Amino acid sequence: MRAIVLWMMGLFAGAVVLAFWVPPSVRSNEIELKPSAIVSHPPIDEMSGIARSRTYPDTYWVHNDSGDRARIFAIRLDGSVIVPPFVSRRDSSDRPEQAPPVFEGIQIEGASNIDWEDITIDRDTLYIADVGNNANARRDLAVYVLKEPNPEQTVQTHILQRIPIAYPDQNGFPPSDRWHFDCEAVFALEGKLYFLTKHRKQGSLNTPENGTNLYRLDTTHTDKVNTLTKVDSHSDLGGWVTAAAISPDGRTLAVLCQAPQQSVWLFERPSGSDKFLSQGKARQIRFQNGKQCEAVEWIDNQRLVITNEQREIFVIDTRK
Repeated sequence: MRAIVLWMMGLFAGAVVLAFWVPPSVRSNEIELKPSAIVSHPPIDEMSGIARSRTYPDTYWVHNDSGDRARIFAIRLDGSVIVPPFVSRRDSSDRPEQAPPVFEGIQIEGASNIDWEDITIDRDTLYIADVGNNANARRDLAVYVLKEPNPEQTVQTHILQRIPIAYPDQNGFPPSDRWHFDCEAVFALEGKLYFLTKHRKQGSLNTPENGTNLYRLDTTHTDKVNTLTKVDSHSDLGGWVTAAAISPDGRTLAVLCQAPQQSVWLFERPSGSDKFLSQGKARQIRFQNGKQCEAVEWIDNQRLVITNEQREIFVIDTRK
């Protein structure tokens, strides 16, 4: 995502900025985001996903974007990082400790961070989506599965599974027509994983298309590629999809969108279906000043937490 940030900075240096102009009548209806907290822990430098623990109160799992080690961190909504108490007692020698060591997160054995873009949870199981695919050329997309560790007692864990995935409608790496096979948004519902794609104009890393496709993972083979099932689509959400989360009661899907229009879409689940995008009632909450928003999660059935790559935490009450 660093390339995307640089691209957006470049837009304001030239005429292309006109594409981001929003009429005043629309801007007046936007929420002005103000951070409720900032994560200052140095190793967390590019938050790209967030998932609320169902086991440990006020605990949210986050990870960095591509290029980082295979690790996760547990944070609070006040921006603090949960650090096992024994970490500061690692040195058992008689040497005086100059400064407490910096907690490097919970290391995940058996995984690598090629381009981690989202994390989701189903009861006590975490799913880390290594599905970032900016150039639409990857053939090694996968989801890592692990049991949720105790954040106050763990500095290292291991995966249970690596599930390889592929899109049923991708015909080239990269495709010669549509660059619709990047993904930054994953959520779990009733034992299934779902993926929302991020679209680019064919052949261009930096030119967005604002549609998305919804896919479902129906098999979990570890020894062969699992072809996703295409479930639904939406032609224009006003911005790139960068995260998604399902409400605790399973009734509402929150879809986070970045530039050109920052917003959260709320899709009600239609009865007896998972076609959220085409059959569910939809409502858009527009906002501004979110910077590079990359992650969204429900605090409860009414409130959302949003984080950006600049380490800021925002809370939105969807009832307002």
